[in-house]
Amino acid sequence: MTETESNTYDVVVIGAGPVGENVADRTRAAGLTTAVVESELLGGECSYWACMPSKALLRPVIAQADARRLPGLAQAARSPLDTPAVLARRDEYTSHWQDDGQADWLAGTGADLYRGHGRLAGPRKVTVTGPDGTLTTLTARHAVAVATGTRAQLPDLPGLADVGPWTSREATSAKAAPGRLIVVGGGVVATEMATAWQALGSRVTLLVRGKGLLNRMEPFAGELVAEALTEAGADIRTGTSVESVRRENGTVVAVTSAGDRIEADEILFATGRAPRTDDLGLETVGLEPGSWPATDDSLRVTGTDWLYAVGDVNHRALLTHQGKYQARIAGAAIAARAAGDTLLEEPWGAHAATADHHAVPQVVFTDPEAAAVGLSLAEAEQAGHRVRAVDVEFSSVAGAGLYGDGYRGRARMVVDLEDEILRGVTFVGPGVGELIHSATIAIAGRVPVGRLWHAVPSYPTLSEVWLRLLEAYRDN
Repeated sequence: MTETESNTYDVVVIGAGPVGENVADRTRAAGLTTAVVESELLGGECSYWACMPSKALLRPVIAQADARRLPGLAQAARSPLDTPAVLARRDEYTSHWQDDGQADWLAGTGADLYRGHGRLAGPRKVTVTGPDGTLTTLTARHAVAVATGTRAQLPDLPGLADVGPWTSREATSAKAAPGRLIVVGGGVVATEMATAWQALGSRVTLLVRGKGLLNRMEPFAGELVAEALTEAGADIRTGTSVESVRRENGTVVAVTSAGDRIEADEILFATGRAPRTDDLGLETVGLEPGSWPATDDSLRVTGTDWLYAVGDVNHRALLTHQGKYQARIAGAAIAARAAGDTLLEEPWGAHAATADHHAVPQVVFTDPEAAAVGLSLAEAEQAGHRVRAVDVEFSSVAGAGLYGDGYRGRARMVVDLEDEILRGVTFVGPGVGELIHSATIAIAGRVPVGRLWHAVPSYPTLSEVWLRLLEAYRDN
């Protein structure tokens, strides 16, 4: 391997997923020369194996479920989904796993792209091993931003290496629905993929180690999602772990902690994520390979004045939209430091990713949808806040009945009794994903409950649940 090139930039970004792209966009907008290094496809996990393909798979599933709740549509919606058509639309949303459009966009920002594997090689230095083995050294005058994201974490199980298990990548890019699918896990990936493939023709068995689904949300979220999955035909087994797995004549055989033998055509492990930092050269700058780099709120890695870790790789909030938010903060902070400007690092300042601590929204695109922002009741109490939870059923809202017959859903707001602001909000029900931004604004803006009374929801919409929550808080 020979070094063929050495170039200097103001900023070098390793990783060209949505987060890295946004860092580069912000630094270029500030007039800083920027290089971007990517070893796979520009657009990253979100564009090709996560957010976009999974939601493309789920959208027809949810639309059909909504149609089945409406007289006049219900009968027409009884037919099975056209799985090949759904998969073809998914392929369109992944650009058929080609990144030409992303490359054109990045070029339009004025950033330079280096395709290959990027590694730190000491302070402010990055080496790039190209597809043909050539080595390029990039030097950053001001900052290196690591935005390499995460990879699926597989358990250490006997026989797993020979099975060819699915991870989230295979689950979102599969070319056909397996007849039988085992899903191991109870979180977002597990529940969304169980929802999608059950509706697309697979018989899904969901194996959950814990007591229920979506254990990072309010308990009722997982309960309502589990009820719907069971009604759809999925077999959910809680308190169950996989002890071994193997293939016999092409069939996956999983043996559980209860001694059950479960057969399937494929098995998906949705059991966590690990940072893509094991071969990043962290040891050359005094950090541990394979670790989650710790950062301050400007996303600068602790103990350095030039290295930034942005997005999933820092473990602050493993969500694309939150990573893009961090990228905007980091890009602004890099630009300010490069210009010698004073940073606005106070909470909610222009150079502080404060929302990571207080107002992280998430939507789980199951049927029903589950959406939450801020703290759950248990988290708020553990944090020492004096709070009260207020719950209402969506059946009290006229817009819910109009949305679909038999609408089932629940809402909770967690109110800080000292400051009279919201610490967290959770909605579960069809269509509630579009409600969560109003809660995010209320929490990020620290809007007093008394002022929320003056935010009048339109009638008859699902958002009238806000009025019901406020009434329940006032009356109890």
